[in-house]
Amino acid sequence: MNFTELKYCPSTLAEGFTTYSPAAIRNMFYGKKVSHILEFNPPEMDDEVAEQFRLNSKITSISGAQFKQSFILEKNKLRLSKENEKGQYILKPIPSRQPFSKVEELPANEHLTMQIAKQAYNIKTAESALLFFKNGEPAYITKRFDIGEDGSKIAQEDFATLSGRSKEIDGKFYKTKGSYEDMAQVMKKYVSAYIPEVEKYFQLIIFNYLFSNEDAHLKNFSLRQTSEGDYVLSPAYDLTNTIIHIPDDSFFALEDGLFSNNFETESFKVLGYFAYDDFYEFGIKIGVRKNRLVGILDKYRLENQKVLALINRSFLSDPVKELYRKQYLERLKMLNTSFSKLI
Repeated sequence: MNFTELKYCPSTLAEGFTTYSPAAIRNMFYGKKVSHILEFNPPEMDDEVAEQFRLNSKITSISGAQFKQSFILEKNKLRLSKENEKGQYILKPIPSRQPFSKVEELPANEHLTMQIAKQAYNIKTAESALLFFKNGEPAYITKRFDIGEDGSKIAQEDFATLSGRSKEIDGKFYKTKGSYEDMAQVMKKYVSAYIPEVEKYFQLIIFNYLFSNEDAHLKNFSLRQTSEGDYVLSPAYDLTNTIIHIPDDSFFALEDGLFSNNFETESFKVLGYFAYDDFYEFGIKIGVRKNRLVGILDKYRLENQKVLALINRSFLSDPVKELYRKQYLERLKMLNTSFSKLI
């Protein structure tokens, strides 16, 4: 790909742009015109990250294994943040070591998945884009939503902290302990406007299943404080189709899956995968109202043409576009299966 001759906005994926579109400039870069090409090459991996790769011969968490760096927008240029500076952006280059397959596709994968969530399903997400180093390598960049434009910090806690999980108490796999039903119970404890917020959470769980994101662990969900002092679900972040990089058949990042107390639906016992009945039962258990529940599920059961268009306009290679499309349609078929209607 010639990164100097683009046909789509490297943030919104809108057609007919050779750099960031006006919408991307407004939402991603505070209205400042920023080049999609950086003036330097990829940074070197630091010692801590290199040691992490060395110690983990089999890495199962993509977001936890990626090398991340903090960036600041100064005038109209992005630069590395300095010590004691609050970065406005998080940059994720292609990993220089390869703990999983197709690492060169990772920035485009995360960017596409985030744009699908935002544009095809109206999920509130962190703003994101692709940019390119001087040598042509792509990197994923996301705008921090816990830092205000004036540099102020917005209170936020991830679900590992809210659940009382830590490496010291629960071991190195603490991020994957429990179930998504458990997480909803944590939300109920802290979120006063639980009913509308749990609907957002429910949609995000369906989305992660539909787009094969098996990296949706406790640290990849957060609550953030509003200006009124209430807590709401944070915008979605770290959304990636992980099956492209780490083939797996576990469906979910959390060890107990959707349900607490080893619960399984009759549908799952027979089919061996999560289908319509599982998500319907999950929605009931976490308190989504029935009249809303069916409508939400129906939205995700449709073959979404915007999804297919965004895949086609993405910066993935053609073979990986086809793989991404195939996986989406396979999961869509699974979601549309209803055991209760088969008997």
